[in-house]
Amino acid sequence: MDSNEVNKLLAAFLGTVFIVFSVGIVSDALFASPAPEKPGFAIEATEPAEGGPAAPAAEAKPIAELLTTAHAEAGAAIFKKCQACHSGEKGGPNKVGPDLWDIIDRPVAEHEGFAYSAGMKEFSKGGSEKWTYDNLNHFITSPKKFVKGTAMGFAGLPKDEDRANVIAYLRTLSDNPKPLPAPGASAENAPAKPAEGTAPAKPAEGAAPAAPAAPAK
Repeated sequence: MDSNEVNKLLAAFLGTVFIVFSVGIVSDALFASPAPEKPGFAIEATEPAEGGPAAPAAEAKPIAELLTTAHAEAGAAIFKKCQACHSGEKGGPNKVGPDLWDIIDRPVAEHEGFAYSAGMKEFSKGGSEKWTYDNLNHFITSPKKFVKGTAMGFAGLPKDEDRANVIAYLRTLSDNPKPLPAPGASAENAPAKPAEGTAPAKPAEGAAPAAPAAPAK
């Protein structure tokens, strides 16, 4: 083999090495995946907006206010769903639940002939607790939340209008329907009493002095 052929073979070999080396450099540059400075994923959390606490949830309307626009006729239609478990006539039979005649202001868990659950008996406090308009409203909203341990399986009436209509109808199931509660009549509207230990207010200038209190007998 002469020197020319050797030179050709060396040139071909070096050319091949150069091409392979160049392809490797180019592929590394195209498909490079540099390691992150810090391992893991960055999670961006939205910071709460400054400027005060979130708006409070709307308060439930008192039953006294709801009853001012309630309709007993509409409540009678809703009460048909209750008749599978309750009768509403005077002297009516107890079913799955007790008869609801004259239920307003009736002592809780005291209807004769019905076997009440332990939860309802505990809630009744020996009969001192009554089915007031407020108690009925809360109970019909969610029986199991208001009376822990009650055996009543009814889920409740979430709509204010439906509850008010049913309670207005229950009020009619009586020989002497109880008076409706006065809207807005609460302790919040009562005049504030002076703090204990504070001096009484002075009478206005020119006003007659107050009469002395009558002696106790």
